[in-house]
Amino acid sequence: MLSKHQQQARNQLVAISMDELVPSDHLVRKVDAVLDFEFIYPLVEHTYSHTGRPSIDPVVLVKIVLIQYLFGIRSMRQTIKEIETNMAYRWFLGYDFNTPIPHFTTFGKNYARRFAETDVFEHIFYRILKQAIEAGFVEPDVAFVDSTHVKANANKHKFKKKLVRKEVRAYQDILEEEINIVREADGKKPFVWREKT
Repeated sequence: MLSKHQQQARNQLVAISMDELVPSDHLVRKVDAVLDFEFIYPLVEHTYSHTGRPSIDPVVLVKIVLIQYLFGIRSMRQTIKEIETNMAYRWFLGYDFNTPIPHFTTFGKNYARRFAETDVFEHIFYRILKQAIEAGFVEPDVAFVDSTHVKANANKHKFKKKLVRKEVRAYQDILEEEINIVREADGKKPFVWREKT
């Protein structure tokens, strides 16, 4: 017998928690269980004013970048769109159904104001990658940097630090380039980023 699916369920109101919607084996749950983001607050505190409107939580900004990186989303603009509709990503950020996700330009402005002229971004992602290596998420002897396979053949501790720093800088360059592309498309002057040593 031919049946036709009724679409009334689209408008159905259901009482459900965000936690129930995220599978227990989802990667964001695993990451959330082993990574501690509290170290970020003292690192960025000096970049925030004590007056004015409340800011976006710096941990949320870092987690947005981490979502893009972990799930291979091609741009920050697309990452924001994905977060708007993906309950697991919202759960990871600590956002509910109704909390608006920061606009891409808000992310870009925060990045430029707080991280661009400092090495804070590099320190944050170095610490996150270090935690990921310690938790067994990342193999310290094999990694891909800029689509190039890199294999360790020397002192693993020395190599790990250099590899993590190179990975962070490669991602930071991509992020800065993307911010300038959007600024130019909006008719704004591109940022001139500090040379990395």
